Amino acid sequence: MKQTLTKILALFLLLTLSSQAEMKCESGKCTSGKETNSKVVPEPKEEPKNAGGMTEKEHEEMLKKEEEAKASTKMSPEEHTQMLKDEEAAKNTPEKIKEHKNRRVIEQLFNVRTVKVRSLTSAKEQVNYGYIVIEDNRRVDVVSWYAGYVEKLYADTLYKKVAKGDALVKVYSPEVYKSKQDYLNALKFNDKRATLGMLRGAKEKLRLLNVSKKEIDLIKKTRKVDEFTTIYAPISGWIFEKNINLGSSFKKQQKLFEIVNLEKVWFEAKLFQNELQNLNKLEHFTVKIKGIPTVFKARKTLLYPMLDPKEATATLRLTVNNDNDILKPGMYAKIHASATKQSRLVIPRTAALRKDGKWYAFLATDFKGEYEPVEIELEPLDNVYFIVKKGLSHGEDIVNNALFMMDSDAQINSIY
Repeated sequence: MKQTLTKILALFLLLTLSSQAEMKCESGKCTSGKETNSKVVPEPKEEPKNAGGMTEKEHEEMLKKEEEAKASTKMSPEEHTQMLKDEEAAKNTPEKIKEHKNRRVIEQLFNVRTVKVRSLTSAKEQVNYGYIVIEDNRRVDVVSWYAGYVEKLYADTLYKKVAKGDALVKVYSPEVYKSKQDYLNALKFNDKRATLGMLRGAKEKLRLLNVSKKEIDLIKKTRKVDEFTTIYAPISGWIFEKNINLGSSFKKQQKLFEIVNLEKVWFEAKLFQNELQNLNKLEHFTVKIKGIPTVFKARKTLLYPMLDPKEATATLRLTVNNDNDILKPGMYAKIHASATKQSRLVIPRTAALRKDGKWYAFLATDFKGEYEPVEIELEPLDNVYFIVKKGLSHGEDIVNNALFMMDSDAQINSIY
Protein backbone atom coordinates (compact mmCIF):
# COMPACT_ATOMS: atom_id res chain seq x y z
CA MET A 1 0.00 0.00 0.00
CA LYS A 2 2.86 2.27 0.90
CA GLN A 3 4.58 1.59 -2.39
CA THR A 4 1.40 2.36 -4.27
CA LEU A 5 1.11 5.85 -2.65
CA THR A 6 4.73 6.60 -3.38
CA LYS A 7 4.27 5.79 -7.07
CA ILE A 8 1.14 8.01 -7.24
CA LEU A 9 3.00 11.00 -5.65
CA ALA A 10 5.95 10.58 -7.98
CA LEU A 11 3.65 10.49 -11.03
CA PHE A 12 1.82 13.63 -9.83
CA LEU A 13 5.12 15.51 -9.34
CA LEU A 14 6.29 14.50 -12.80
CA LEU A 15 3.10 15.74 -14.43
CA THR A 16 3.36 19.08 -12.56
CA LEU A 17 6.94 19.72 -13.70
CA SER A 18 6.06 18.82 -17.31
CA SER A 19 3.14 21.24 -17.31
CA GLN A 20 5.35 24.14 -16.04
CA ALA A 21 7.97 23.45 -18.71
CA GLU A 22 5.38 23.63 -21.49
CA MET A 23 4.14 26.98 -20.16
CA LYS A 24 7.68 28.43 -20.21
CA CYS A 25 8.27 27.33 -23.79
CA GLU A 26 5.05 28.95 -24.94
CA SER A 27 6.07 32.30 -23.39
CA GLY A 28 9.45 32.26 -25.17
CA LYS A 29 11.46 31.38 -22.06
CA CYS A 30 12.23 27.83 -22.94
CA THR A 31 15.94 27.07 -22.61
CA SER A 32 18.26 24.19 -22.76
CA GLY A 33 18.78 24.36 -19.07
CA LYS A 34 21.35 27.16 -19.21
CA GLU A 35 20.57 30.88 -18.67
CA THR A 36 20.88 33.24 -21.77
CA ASN A 37 20.25 36.98 -22.34
CA SER A 38 19.33 36.82 -26.09
CA LYS A 39 15.79 37.46 -27.23
CA VAL A 40 13.96 36.03 -30.13
CA VAL A 41 13.14 38.74 -32.81
CA PRO A 42 9.97 38.01 -34.67
CA GLU A 43 10.25 37.93 -38.43
CA PRO A 44 8.57 40.89 -40.36
CA LYS A 45 5.24 40.12 -41.69
CA GLU A 46 4.92 40.18 -45.46
CA GLU A 47 2.79 42.99 -46.89
CA PRO A 48 -0.40 41.71 -48.29
CA LYS A 49 -0.51 41.54 -52.02
CA ASN A 50 -3.42 42.22 -54.28
CA ALA A 51 -4.75 40.00 -56.96
CA GLY A 52 -2.09 41.21 -59.40
CA GLY A 53 0.76 40.22 -57.10
CA MET A 54 1.75 43.89 -56.24
CA THR A 55 2.10 45.57 -52.89
CA GLU A 56 0.07 48.65 -52.01
CA LYS A 57 3.14 50.95 -52.58
CA GLU A 58 3.86 49.50 -56.02
CA HIS A 59 0.18 49.85 -56.87
CA GLU A 60 0.18 53.58 -55.90
CA GLU A 61 3.27 54.29 -58.07
CA MET A 62 1.65 52.56 -61.04
CA LEU A 63 -1.51 54.70 -60.64
CA LYS A 64 0.62 57.90 -60.49
CA LYS A 65 2.40 57.02 -63.75
CA GLU A 66 -0.94 56.31 -65.40
CA GLU A 67 -2.19 59.80 -64.35
CA GLU A 68 0.93 61.45 -65.82
CA ALA A 69 0.49 59.51 -69.05
CA LYS A 70 -3.11 60.67 -69.31
CA ALA A 71 -2.02 64.31 -68.74
CA SER A 72 0.65 64.04 -71.43
CA THR A 73 -1.93 62.90 -73.97
CA LYS A 74 -3.72 66.25 -73.49
CA MET A 75 -0.52 68.24 -74.39
CA SER A 76 0.40 69.33 -77.88
CA PRO A 77 3.40 67.54 -79.46
CA GLU A 78 5.53 70.68 -79.00
CA GLU A 79 4.62 70.97 -75.30
CA HIS A 80 5.31 67.28 -74.70
CA THR A 81 8.71 67.58 -76.42
CA GLN A 82 9.61 70.64 -74.35
CA MET A 83 8.60 68.78 -71.16
CA LEU A 84 10.92 65.90 -72.02
CA LYS A 85 13.76 68.35 -72.75
CA ASP A 86 13.24 70.10 -69.41
CA GLU A 87 13.32 66.75 -67.57
CA GLU A 88 16.54 65.79 -69.36
CA ALA A 89 18.13 69.20 -68.63
CA ALA A 90 17.19 68.85 -64.97
CA LYS A 91 19.06 65.53 -64.80
CA ASN A 92 22.21 67.00 -66.42
CA THR A 93 22.31 70.45 -64.79
CA PRO A 94 25.88 71.88 -65.13
CA GLU A 95 27.56 73.75 -62.31
CA LYS A 96 27.18 77.11 -64.16
CA ILE A 97 23.40 76.81 -64.20
CA LYS A 98 23.37 75.86 -60.54
CA GLU A 99 25.21 79.07 -59.80
CA HIS A 100 22.73 80.96 -61.96
CA LYS A 101 19.86 79.63 -59.84
CA ASN A 102 21.42 81.32 -56.82
CA ARG A 103 21.53 84.73 -58.56
CA ARG A 104 18.74 87.26 -58.22
CA VAL A 105 17.24 87.83 -61.65
CA ILE A 106 14.15 89.38 -63.21
CA GLU A 107 11.98 87.61 -65.76
CA GLN A 108 10.48 89.63 -68.61
CA LEU A 109 9.10 87.91 -71.67
CA PHE A 110 7.57 90.80 -73.61
CA ASN A 111 8.55 94.10 -75.26
CA VAL A 112 12.23 93.93 -74.27
CA ARG A 113 14.94 94.99 -76.70
CA THR A 114 18.62 94.54 -75.97
CA VAL A 115 21.75 96.27 -77.19
CA LYS A 116 25.42 95.28 -77.02
CA VAL A 117 28.04 97.13 -75.02
CA ARG A 118 30.46 98.37 -77.69
CA SER A 119 33.56 100.45 -78.26
CA LEU A 120 33.19 103.83 -79.95
CA THR A 121 36.00 105.98 -81.31
CA SER A 122 35.04 109.57 -80.70
CA ALA A 123 36.08 112.79 -79.06
CA LYS A 124 34.57 113.77 -75.76
CA GLU A 125 32.45 116.85 -76.31
CA GLN A 126 31.33 119.54 -73.93
CA VAL A 127 28.60 122.03 -74.79
CA ASN A 128 28.32 125.41 -73.10
CA TYR A 129 26.49 128.66 -73.72
CA GLY A 130 27.47 132.29 -73.61
CA TYR A 131 27.47 135.65 -75.35
CA ILE A 132 29.41 137.48 -78.04
CA VAL A 133 31.18 140.51 -76.54
CA ILE A 134 33.50 143.23 -77.85
CA GLU A 135 37.24 142.85 -77.48
CA ASP A 136 38.54 145.45 -75.06
CA ASN A 137 41.49 146.37 -77.27
CA ARG A 138 39.19 147.04 -80.21
CA ARG A 139 37.37 149.91 -78.53
CA VAL A 140 38.79 153.38 -79.36
CA ASP A 141 37.62 156.66 -77.84
CA VAL A 142 37.95 159.82 -79.93
CA VAL A 143 38.73 162.58 -77.41
CA SER A 144 39.19 166.32 -78.01
CA TRP A 145 42.69 167.57 -77.15
CA TYR A 146 41.39 171.13 -77.14
CA ALA A 147 38.14 173.05 -76.73
CA GLY A 148 36.12 174.11 -79.75
CA TYR A 149 32.88 174.12 -81.73
CA VAL A 150 31.37 171.73 -84.27
CA GLU A 151 31.30 173.23 -87.76
CA LYS A 152 30.34 170.13 -89.74
CA LEU A 153 29.47 166.61 -88.58
CA TYR A 154 30.28 163.71 -90.91
CA ALA A 155 29.66 160.85 -88.44
CA ASP A 156 26.15 162.13 -87.86
CA THR A 157 24.39 158.89 -86.82
CA LEU A 158 24.97 156.26 -84.18
CA TYR A 159 26.27 152.87 -85.39
CA LYS A 160 27.54 154.30 -88.63
CA LYS A 161 30.38 152.26 -90.09
CA VAL A 162 33.57 154.20 -90.82
CA ALA A 163 36.96 153.31 -92.21
CA LYS A 164 40.31 154.31 -90.81
CA GLY A 165 41.15 157.88 -91.97
CA ASP A 166 37.55 158.91 -92.69
CA ALA A 167 36.59 162.43 -91.55
CA LEU A 168 34.38 162.40 -88.45
CA VAL A 169 33.84 166.09 -87.70
CA LYS A 170 35.13 169.56 -88.75
CA VAL A 171 35.66 171.91 -85.78
CA TYR A 172 36.89 175.38 -85.00
CA SER A 173 39.30 175.84 -82.11
CA PRO A 174 40.94 179.20 -81.27
CA GLU A 175 43.86 177.35 -79.70
CA VAL A 176 44.53 175.25 -82.78
CA TYR A 177 44.07 178.18 -85.12
CA LYS A 178 46.72 180.22 -83.23
CA SER A 179 49.15 177.28 -83.30
CA LYS A 180 48.71 177.01 -87.06
CA GLN A 181 49.54 180.70 -87.43
CA ASP A 182 52.67 180.24 -85.33
CA TYR A 183 53.78 177.36 -87.54
CA LEU A 184 53.18 179.40 -90.70
CA ASN A 185 55.23 182.34 -89.30
CA ALA A 186 58.05 179.96 -88.39
CA LEU A 187 58.10 178.67 -91.97
CA LYS A 188 58.28 182.18 -93.39
CA PHE A 189 60.99 183.27 -90.95
CA ASN A 190 62.96 180.11 -91.68
CA ASP A 191 62.94 180.99 -95.38
CA LYS A 192 64.84 184.23 -94.57
CA ARG A 193 67.05 182.90 -91.78
CA ALA A 194 67.52 179.28 -90.74
CA THR A 195 65.82 178.83 -87.38
CA LEU A 196 65.32 175.05 -87.25
CA GLY A 197 64.65 174.97 -83.52
CA MET A 198 61.76 177.42 -83.71
CA LEU A 199 60.32 175.65 -86.74
CA ARG A 200 60.58 172.25 -85.08
CA GLY A 201 58.86 173.55 -81.91
CA ALA A 202 55.90 175.05 -83.80
CA LYS A 203 55.35 171.86 -85.74
CA GLU A 204 55.55 169.72 -82.59
CA LYS A 205 52.89 171.84 -80.90
CA LEU A 206 50.42 171.12 -83.71
CA ARG A 207 51.16 167.40 -83.45
CA LEU A 208 50.53 167.46 -79.69
CA LEU A 209 47.16 169.13 -80.31
CA ASN A 210 46.31 166.09 -82.48
CA VAL A 211 46.30 168.03 -85.73
CA SER A 212 46.65 165.52 -88.54
CA LYS A 213 49.90 165.21 -90.47
CA LYS A 214 47.93 165.87 -93.62
CA GLU A 215 46.93 169.37 -92.46
CA ILE A 216 50.45 170.18 -91.21
CA ASP A 217 51.94 169.21 -94.57
CA LEU A 218 49.27 171.24 -96.36
CA ILE A 219 50.27 174.39 -94.43
CA LYS A 220 53.89 173.87 -95.37
CA LYS A 221 52.99 173.30 -99.01
CA THR A 222 50.43 176.08 -99.56
CA ARG A 223 51.73 178.60 -97.00
CA LYS A 224 48.10 179.10 -95.99
CA VAL A 225 46.20 178.35 -92.78
CA ASP A 226 42.67 176.88 -92.64
CA GLU A 227 40.72 178.16 -89.67
CA PHE A 228 38.88 174.83 -89.34
CA THR A 229 40.40 171.56 -88.25
CA THR A 230 39.15 168.07 -89.20
CA ILE A 231 39.17 165.09 -86.84
CA TYR A 232 39.66 161.69 -88.56
CA ALA A 233 38.78 158.12 -87.54
CA PRO A 234 41.79 156.38 -85.93
CA ILE A 235 40.52 152.86 -86.78
CA SER A 236 37.88 151.18 -88.93
CA GLY A 237 34.71 150.19 -87.16
CA TRP A 238 31.29 151.24 -85.99
CA ILE A 239 30.25 154.39 -84.16
CA PHE A 240 29.02 152.94 -80.86
CA GLU A 241 28.89 156.26 -79.04
CA LYS A 242 28.35 159.87 -80.28
CA ASN A 243 28.35 162.73 -77.79
CA ILE A 244 28.18 165.80 -80.10
CA ASN A 245 25.78 167.21 -82.64
CA LEU A 246 26.02 169.86 -85.33
CA GLY A 247 26.74 173.22 -83.65
CA SER A 248 27.77 171.68 -80.34
CA SER A 249 30.59 173.04 -78.29
CA PHE A 250 33.01 170.71 -76.56
CA LYS A 251 35.61 170.97 -73.89
CA LYS A 252 39.16 169.82 -73.73
CA GLN A 253 39.45 166.07 -72.97
CA GLN A 254 35.78 165.47 -73.79
CA LYS A 255 34.87 162.13 -75.36
CA LEU A 256 33.38 162.82 -78.78
CA PHE A 257 33.00 159.31 -80.28
CA GLU A 258 33.56 155.66 -79.46
CA ILE A 259 34.53 153.45 -82.41
CA VAL A 260 34.39 149.65 -82.15
CA ASN A 261 36.15 147.27 -84.50
CA LEU A 262 34.34 143.92 -84.88
CA GLU A 263 36.79 142.05 -87.11
CA LYS A 264 37.51 139.91 -84.05
CA VAL A 265 35.19 139.36 -81.10
CA TRP A 266 35.22 137.49 -77.83
CA PHE A 267 32.92 134.66 -76.88
CA GLU A 268 32.43 134.42 -73.13
CA ALA A 269 31.23 130.91 -72.25
CA LYS A 270 29.74 130.03 -68.87
CA LEU A 271 31.15 126.87 -67.26
CA PHE A 272 30.00 125.09 -64.11
CA GLN A 273 32.55 124.16 -61.46
CA ASN A 274 32.56 120.43 -62.31
CA GLU A 275 33.42 121.24 -65.95
CA LEU A 276 36.65 123.03 -65.11
CA GLN A 277 38.61 119.84 -64.44
CA ASN A 278 38.33 118.72 -68.07
CA LEU A 279 39.08 122.13 -69.57
CA ASN A 280 42.76 121.39 -70.21
CA LYS A 281 41.80 118.30 -72.28
CA LEU A 282 39.59 120.29 -74.64
CA GLU A 283 41.44 121.49 -77.72
CA HIS A 284 38.92 122.21 -80.48
CA PHE A 285 36.22 124.87 -80.15
CA THR A 286 33.42 125.80 -82.55
CA VAL A 287 30.75 128.46 -82.07
CA LYS A 288 27.23 127.95 -83.39
CA ILE A 289 24.48 130.54 -83.37
CA LYS A 290 20.81 129.84 -83.93
CA GLY A 291 19.66 131.18 -87.29
CA ILE A 292 23.17 131.48 -88.74
CA PRO A 293 24.39 128.48 -90.78
CA THR A 294 28.05 129.48 -90.55
CA VAL A 295 30.14 127.61 -87.96
CA PHE A 296 32.91 129.72 -86.44
CA LYS A 297 36.19 128.38 -85.12
CA ALA A 298 37.31 129.77 -81.78
CA ARG A 299 40.59 129.89 -79.87
CA LYS A 300 40.77 129.55 -76.11
CA THR A 301 42.51 132.58 -74.61
CA LEU A 302 41.67 133.04 -70.93
CA LEU A 303 39.77 131.51 -68.02
CA TYR A 304 38.68 134.35 -65.77
CA PRO A 305 40.23 133.99 -62.29
CA MET A 306 36.93 134.34 -60.41
CA LEU A 307 33.43 132.87 -60.46
CA ASP A 308 30.09 134.58 -60.57
CA PRO A 309 28.73 134.04 -57.02
CA LYS A 310 25.12 134.42 -58.14
CA GLU A 311 25.32 131.68 -60.77
CA ALA A 312 28.32 129.70 -59.44
CA THR A 313 29.80 129.72 -62.95
CA ALA A 314 33.22 130.49 -64.35
CA THR A 315 33.79 132.44 -67.56
CA LEU A 316 35.97 131.17 -70.39
CA ARG A 317 37.06 133.70 -73.00
CA LEU A 318 37.55 132.60 -76.60
CA THR A 319 38.59 134.67 -79.61
CA VAL A 320 36.54 134.36 -82.81
CA ASN A 321 37.34 135.80 -86.25
CA ASN A 322 34.50 137.92 -87.60
CA ASP A 323 35.78 139.22 -90.92
CA ASN A 324 32.31 139.49 -92.46
CA ASP A 325 30.78 141.25 -89.44
CA ILE A 326 28.24 138.44 -89.03
CA LEU A 327 28.68 138.19 -85.28
CA LYS A 328 27.21 141.03 -83.25
CA PRO A 329 27.86 141.86 -79.60
CA GLY A 330 25.13 140.47 -77.36
CA MET A 331 24.37 137.42 -79.50
CA TYR A 332 23.54 134.27 -77.53
CA ALA A 333 25.64 131.40 -78.84
CA LYS A 334 26.57 127.79 -78.17
CA ILE A 335 30.14 126.53 -77.96
CA HIS A 336 31.08 122.93 -78.78
CA ALA A 337 34.38 121.91 -77.18
CA SER A 338 35.99 118.57 -78.00
CA ALA A 339 39.13 116.67 -77.10
CA THR A 340 41.33 114.38 -79.20
CA LYS A 341 39.52 111.28 -80.49
CA GLN A 342 39.95 108.01 -78.60
CA SER A 343 38.22 104.64 -78.20
CA ARG A 344 35.79 104.25 -75.31
CA LEU A 345 33.37 101.59 -74.04
CA VAL A 346 29.87 103.07 -74.39
CA ILE A 347 26.19 102.28 -73.88
CA PRO A 348 23.13 104.29 -74.94
CA ARG A 349 21.72 106.67 -72.35
CA THR A 350 18.39 104.77 -72.58
CA ALA A 351 20.10 101.62 -71.24
CA ALA A 352 21.08 103.13 -67.87
CA LEU A 353 18.85 103.59 -64.84
CA ARG A 354 19.63 106.00 -61.99
CA LYS A 355 18.52 104.81 -58.55
CA ASP A 356 19.57 105.95 -55.05
CA GLY A 357 22.57 107.81 -56.41
CA LYS A 358 23.85 104.78 -58.35
CA TRP A 359 23.67 103.68 -61.98
CA TYR A 360 22.26 100.28 -62.97
CA ALA A 361 21.94 98.27 -66.18
CA PHE A 362 19.97 95.05 -66.75
CA LEU A 363 22.27 92.35 -68.09
CA ALA A 364 20.83 89.54 -70.23
CA THR A 365 21.58 86.09 -68.72
CA ASP A 366 22.02 82.73 -70.46
CA PHE A 367 18.32 82.07 -70.01
CA LYS A 368 15.80 83.64 -72.34
CA GLY A 369 13.72 86.35 -70.69
CA GLU A 370 15.85 86.66 -67.54
CA TYR A 371 17.84 89.81 -66.74
CA GLU A 372 20.18 90.62 -63.88
CA PRO A 373 20.54 94.18 -62.49
CA VAL A 374 24.22 95.16 -62.23
CA GLU A 375 25.69 98.28 -60.67
CA ILE A 376 27.86 100.29 -63.08
CA GLU A 377 29.95 103.46 -63.13
CA LEU A 378 29.27 105.93 -65.95
CA GLU A 379 30.53 109.20 -67.33
CA PRO A 380 28.59 111.30 -69.87
CA LEU A 381 30.07 111.39 -73.38
CA ASP A 382 27.37 113.31 -75.27
CA ASN A 383 23.59 113.49 -75.45
CA VAL A 384 23.39 109.92 -76.85
CA TYR A 385 26.00 107.80 -75.06
CA PHE A 386 27.47 107.15 -71.61
CA ILE A 387 31.09 106.04 -71.13
CA VAL A 388 31.25 102.78 -69.12
CA LYS A 389 34.01 103.02 -66.51
CA LYS A 390 33.15 99.90 -64.50
CA GLY A 391 30.63 97.04 -64.36
CA LEU A 392 30.22 95.95 -68.01
CA SER A 393 32.39 94.32 -70.68
CA HIS A 394 32.58 94.63 -74.44
CA GLY A 395 29.95 92.55 -76.26
CA GLU A 396 27.57 91.98 -73.32
CA ASP A 397 23.83 92.32 -73.97
CA ILE A 398 21.86 94.77 -71.85
CA VAL A 399 18.27 95.98 -71.90
CA ASN A 400 17.81 99.11 -73.99
CA ASN A 401 14.15 99.85 -73.24
CA ALA A 402 11.33 99.26 -70.74
CA LEU A 403 13.64 100.06 -67.84
CA PHE A 404 10.72 101.30 -65.75
CA MET A 405 9.14 97.82 -65.97
CA MET A 406 12.45 96.24 -64.99
CA ASP A 407 12.80 98.57 -62.04
CA SER A 408 9.25 97.84 -60.87
CA ASP A 409 9.80 94.08 -61.00
CA ALA A 410 13.13 94.41 -59.21
CA GLN A 411 11.52 96.33 -56.37
CA ILE A 412 8.58 93.94 -56.10
CA ASN A 413 10.95 90.97 -55.88
CA SER A 414 13.34 92.82 -53.49
CA ILE A 415 16.29 92.28 -55.85
CA TYR A 416 17.88 95.66 -55.08
